[in-house]
Amino acid sequence: MDKMKSLFFSSLLAVVATSGLAQNPIIQTNYTADPAPMVYNDKVYLYTTHDEDNSTWFTMNDWRLYTTSDMVNWTDHGAVLSYTDFNWAKGDAWAPQCIERGGKFYMYVPMISKINNRGAIGVAVADSPYGPFYDPLGKPLVQSEWGDIDPTVFIDDDGQAYMYWGNPNLYYVKLNEDMISYSGDIVRVPLTAESFGKREGDSQRATLYEEGPWLYKRDKKYYLFWPGGPLPEHIGYSTSDSPTGPWKYGGTVMAAGGGAFTIHPGVIDFRGKTYYFYHNGKLPGGGGFNRSVCVEELKFNKDGSIPEVKMTEGITKGIATLNPYVKNEAETIAFSEGFKSFKNNQVGVFVTAMKDGSYIRVRDVDFGKTGATKFTARIGTTHNDPVQLEVRLDGVDGELVGTIKVPRTGGSDRWDLRTIDISKVTGVHDLCFVVKGRPATNLMYFDYWMFSK
Repeated sequence: MDKMKSLFFSSLLAVVATSGLAQNPIIQTNYTADPAPMVYNDKVYLYTTHDEDNSTWFTMNDWRLYTTSDMVNWTDHGAVLSYTDFNWAKGDAWAPQCIERGGKFYMYVPMISKINNRGAIGVAVADSPYGPFYDPLGKPLVQSEWGDIDPTVFIDDDGQAYMYWGNPNLYYVKLNEDMISYSGDIVRVPLTAESFGKREGDSQRATLYEEGPWLYKRDKKYYLFWPGGPLPEHIGYSTSDSPTGPWKYGGTVMAAGGGAFTIHPGVIDFRGKTYYFYHNGKLPGGGGFNRSVCVEELKFNKDGSIPEVKMTEGITKGIATLNPYVKNEAETIAFSEGFKSFKNNQVGVFVTAMKDGSYIRVRDVDFGKTGATKFTARIGTTHNDPVQLEVRLDGVDGELVGTIKVPRTGGSDRWDLRTIDISKVTGVHDLCFVVKGRPATNLMYFDYWMFSK
């Protein structure tokens, strides 16, 4: 049955992607979960956890970063932090959140402590949203009696910062201005049916609240989004006139489903719209331990309540175009199939076509009125058999404007820059890179591309 599900989702995504409709899941080159979006300098920074391939548990060792300026093309920046960067931690790099204050970036992350083999939340600091991040404390920021996972951090208009977290209990503290310490006691939030809904038929939990809170503010109203049980989880929300409650249960944001038994919310405002991030199991091979991040636009009713959000193909219309006449990283992707992302010391993050027919789609590329007549790519392969990179417009079977014979370079640490003449391209198009070749796997390494007039 699991194999049949995998084949079904693979076929479904292939059909939707070919038709140009698919955006979700927004990352296809790795399994990602627990989205934590942050807006900074007119760009979205999306921090995620990373489910290792073929996991049969929550096997997660690092946190990854993806960015976008248009909400459809996402650039992979690789792992920016690992549990190994904390000398007191032994594993479980679970749901994070990063926030900016005073030009510094604070990333709050749960892990298992070496000291007592229990969960704890640490904080890492960087001068850039891309890192490098370091542990300023050398110890956990907080550790309660149990269930210290899934931190969410929010800075209110008056400058006071708050951190909520916890499963099965819900806690918060008031963070100090330095963002690496807190004042007062850890507060345990009362889990009442009025605040978090009533759970039926479960003697262990009285309310729907499960884990993974996300604190958000809109029009002087505070929203707490959270995954609710029983499994499979859905997303519920509660509202308050204060960042510390009391909370009033608002209902369901997103129903359970999507091939994973967990779900995790992240909500931001960006360029006049509100976006809701979550994860499901809809990539080929996906499931409860191999999840993938998705995004939808979030709407509000006039009274501030939230109509239920459905899992869809995602954001299909970008809010900006992409410039093809500058260096574009190959790991900037709207949708792909058959590619995996990697990182090395020679080029940083790059992508590898794993099989014949692998493709990358980039949305809303603006070639202008003058148009492009040349294409350049930094590529390579280890194979003697011919491998080709096709450049197509508006679909994997769209107009072919050029083909590069991929040079045999000998490995992902060796690269060649190739330029070809292409059929003239003008206007705005989706751009598809399609890899063709006989070798069974690891057909082509792809670092970056650009067009010229």
